[in-house]
Amino acid sequence: MIIDREDMLELTRRMTVKRNSFTRIAGCYINKDGGNDGTFNIHFLDLKLKEKEDNLKLAKAVPFSATNINLKGYGFRKQNEVNGSTWQLLMGMKDCGLKNDALMEVFYDLVAKHYKTNKDYAIFVFHDCYDVPVKAADKERLGESEEVYNYIICAICPLTGGFEPGEPESGFLFPAFTGRSSDIHHIAVYNADASNPHTELAASILKCSQDL
Repeated sequence: MIIDREDMLELTRRMTVKRNSFTRIAGCYINKDGGNDGTFNIHFLDLKLKEKEDNLKLAKAVPFSATNINLKGYGFRKQNEVNGSTWQLLMGMKDCGLKNDALMEVFYDLVAKHYKTNKDYAIFVFHDCYDVPVKAADKERLGESEEVYNYIICAICPLTGGFEPGEPESGFLFPAFTGRSSDIHHIAVYNADASNPHTELAASILKCSQDL
């Protein structure tokens, strides 16, 4: 799946303190041995101004990255869209707006089990509902809404000291935003180092394929 850069820019233009519509942020701190060092789950509006700015920067890094280079489109095979699959887990996380701590714990455990690193790191997950505006043929924005794009962004960041996250090294956007619409059969996977990606994210954690 080829990702349209304009679709990603449409999302990232809103990722400012004044324009964002993020509802929630949840996350987990994982030590280099794969142990859980603590979790959090907060309504985004409850964050302080500096915290909002810092977290929006982490979230924006995923969709704002170089499309089809650092951010690539992947798809789910039908056999991986079943009960007990990662796809079902992601759908549940999205649909509950990250409010189900039990689902979040399952996701953190899944990442900790398969993610390959020799550093302490953090998993940040953001939830947003974007009221997608209708656009006229000349691409001018009209007033009414076309659909609500309900989605999550995950950013996996090495810790630079204490519990301070560095720049995201991998992550994803789910569902994919294809043709300015929600595409639950695809996912956009991010790797900061395109020449040495975390292949385990797609292969072992998300169970998605680039040839779909």
